[in-house]
Amino acid sequence: MTLWNGSFPFYPGTNACFPFDTTRAVIVSIFLSILVTFIIILPGIRGRGRVFWFLRVVMGLFVGAVILTIQFTRDWETGWVTANTSYKSFSRALVSADIGLHIGLAGVNITLVGNPVNQINETINYNEHFAWSFDADYDHSYSEGLEKGLPSPILYVAEKFTTQSPCGVHRQYRISSHYASLTLWMAFCTWLISILLFSIPILLYGGYMLLLTAALMLFSLLFFFTARNTPKCPIQFGPASLKTDYGGSFWLTLATGLLCLLLGLSVIILNSMHPEKLKLVFNLHKEQGEEEEGWDKSYLPAEPSSSAQDVLMVPLDELCEVTATQL
Repeated sequence: MTLWNGSFPFYPGTNACFPFDTTRAVIVSIFLSILVTFIIILPGIRGRGRVFWFLRVVMGLFVGAVILTIQFTRDWETGWVTANTSYKSFSRALVSADIGLHIGLAGVNITLVGNPVNQINETINYNEHFAWSFDADYDHSYSEGLEKGLPSPILYVAEKFTTQSPCGVHRQYRISSHYASLTLWMAFCTWLISILLFSIPILLYGGYMLLLTAALMLFSLLFFFTARNTPKCPIQFGPASLKTDYGGSFWLTLATGLLCLLLGLSVIILNSMHPEKLKLVFNLHKEQGEEEEGWDKSYLPAEPSSSAQDVLMVPLDELCEVTATQL
């Protein structure tokens, strides 16, 4: 291949850096807008029930936002390494760069950031996504990367996850990620049902739905755990090795699942042992007391007044027997 202006024509230039994740931004914006709306109407709630109501809103929105967001995050498993490596094929030029591997439920992201960014008259700042969801073709994405002439470190890491790779991790990651994503969608549905049950309110079954939500989230971690612990080929860049570990999305899912488990158990235990305290948390105790008070008063006779039309009511057991004699 011939040179043109000191560079290979196979490489058109520097690719764009990591794009802004619009999906995550939209989800967070929607849930924050709902939270702001609830904060605006918060002063209209009287008494100490305001605090419990606000905590319920924050907890519910947090769980829903987490379940929906982690579907699209790309840091379930992450790893970084700093190495001196070749930059382009058919070239002996070496660059010092940070190479990152980010594995999500929908695919894998590979980043290449120069250290410093500007080297060999180029800006080295790449991020490439290779999807392996059931509606995507990972090998086709890899072939497109070859045609575009992506840097050698990105292609080297991406090749480890192809179907033809001797590592054999593509099938395990693809199936595990698919079932983990499906389980999280089910958890999102059970979360919606729990919110509906708490609003009716049917507190006991709402607690059961929270337990089911927690179980589904923990099962999704189990699915991803099976893929994470499959034997992997070493990813070597000279003496440096790229190793991955659980990322932020994995730990966030675990924490949220345990939170749902704790909340669901708390609702069920309080419902069986201290139902009055549970009603107090959900602002039901005061309303029920007012209804019982109004119910009792509806059966009481009217209080006597000074009106001439009022009738004096005497209990039946105090009425005396009267006999009449004929004149």
